[in-house]
Amino acid sequence: MSIESAKAFLEKIKTDEDFRNSVGAIATKEQRTEFVKNAGFDFTKEEIDTVTSELSDELLDMVAGGYTPCGTGGKWFL
Repeated sequence: MSIESAKAFLEKIKTDEDFRNSVGAIATKEQRTEFVKNAGFDFTKEEIDTVTSELSDELLDMVAGGYTPCGTGGKWFL
């Protein structure tokens, strides 16, 4: 698990609309976790929280605009 993996995940969410939509369409936390790990990303909630606390302006605009890429009611992933 790593910060680098969390950063790579957020970059993929930001740049790959199909991936973003696929993750966002998954109903449960457990299913999202499995999907993301199968896609090659491995990070903890703390690691993704650390990375999201340092979001770029573009990602902050997405969040402020109401977009939740993982459909978690305001949480990015885990």
